[in-house]
Amino acid sequence: MSTVDGQSALGRPPSREPADLKLEAVVIPVADVDRSKTFYAGLGWRLDADLSFDNGFRVVQFTPPGSLCSVQFGTHITGTPPGSAHGLYRIVSDIEAERDELASREATVSGVFHSGAPGAQLDPEGMGDRVRGPDPDHKSYSSFATFDDPDGNSWLLQEVTDRLPGRLDPITTSFNSAGDLAAALQRAESAHAEHKKRIGRADSDWRAWYAEHMVREQSGQELPV
Repeated sequence: MSTVDGQSALGRPPSREPADLKLEAVVIPVADVDRSKTFYAGLGWRLDADLSFDNGFRVVQFTPPGSLCSVQFGTHITGTPPGSAHGLYRIVSDIEAERDELASREATVSGVFHSGAPGAQLDPEGMGDRVRGPDPDHKSYSSFATFDDPDGNSWLLQEVTDRLPGRLDPITTSFNSAGDLAAALQRAESAHAEHKKRIGRADSDWRAWYAEHMVREQSGQELPV
């Protein structure tokens, strides 16, 4: 829509707020829809839809636990060759626990590793500068594991325990699991104990302090004192 002198074509001032755009789904190319459906269901991902139409179009949608973005595959849904999607990031809070969970569901998953050089996490298994074991300092964003679906579409697990500043919108802060929420509460409790020492008294509004700490921590903002 064109604008003239700062006005929209309808005569209204242009909006200064960015549109609320959410990444809803990622399409992955597969050769056998039913085989892929069985695989992703076996991982414990939520089946949202399996819709078929008279013209041969079929779309299947799964959502990983805790994810706001889904994956779709089907027939006549993409012209990309099956198995050509690589480096699909799945963020987890405990890389070793998630790796073991995938293995228990009979997924072929690599061992946990960290990068010996920038970008090595995207190299094929057995090549490049992957270093066995998690990051020695257990830094957030630094430990990985990989697995493939039956077509060879590759998924990259990345352990994130502390978000960099500005990576999350504090208005839409959420927790992926009860375990993540419990851990955030424990960290807030420890920080609040230090807060009480600083102010030298009990804090009757501790619930609000906890909430502020948890939201700021997850969205990478400066923590309350």
